[in-house]
Amino acid sequence: MADARIHPSAIVEDGAQIGPDVTIGPFCVIGPQVRLARGVELKSHVVIAGDSSVGEETVIFPFASIGQDPQDLKFRGEDTRLEIGARNRIREYVTMNPGTEGGGGVTRIGDDGLFMAGSHVAHDCQIGDRVILVNSVAVAGHCHLGDDVIVGGLSGIHQFVRIGRGAMIGALSMVTADVLPFGLVQGPRAHLDGLNLVGLKRRGASRAEIAELRKLLAELTQGAFRDHARALSGQEHGDMATEMLDFILGPSDRSFLKPL
Repeated sequence: MADARIHPSAIVEDGAQIGPDVTIGPFCVIGPQVRLARGVELKSHVVIAGDSSVGEETVIFPFASIGQDPQDLKFRGEDTRLEIGARNRIREYVTMNPGTEGGGGVTRIGDDGLFMAGSHVAHDCQIGDRVILVNSVAVAGHCHLGDDVIVGGLSGIHQFVRIGRGAMIGALSMVTADVLPFGLVQGPRAHLDGLNLVGLKRRGASRAEIAELRKLLAELTQGAFRDHARALSGQEHGDMATEMLDFILGPSDRSFLKPL
């Protein structure tokens, strides 16, 4: 803690591990099992509890509540943890909970994410890199969000839902089933509305790759996703199309969002 800058009004409990160049602002409360890596900045009024680790250069803004007990009535105080990666931006009033014994015991947040004001990540979620949760998004327990997912404001993600890499969820959507990689989903009871073309182009997908994904999506939506995916999986595909097929055939018993 010798290199850390800690405001005199902050409370850092014995046992907390504070890395070099950490800044802890006014009225923050840091629990005894917390680990803050190099360059972490807590603006003010941040509370971090439980067995929680925060990666390098992550910035947490006022009134965020990190690592408090899961909002799960089955939780009985068992030893579980929250792991937050590097260079995240966690804005005002964000809440992130650790795992539960029944869900694997750990909630993981990847690197370089943006969690806007009032968003929530529940117990046992696995969140990839460069994920953006816009204001007041609620991600329920046991969800998996792949890399580069964007979830629009005031959206809700049902527990156990998987959202594939590069998918975009429009604002005010309620997502109750799995979302294909690179999919575009929107609606009060969300439905699949094609591909996330903006996201694909931003990540450098070629015209050929996008055309292949469009063709694959058209074939998949002719009936049951898994049946069509099994039939198509034996054929030769590009990397993105293969990723979509692997996602569909992955370990999940949930249905998929489809076009209206």
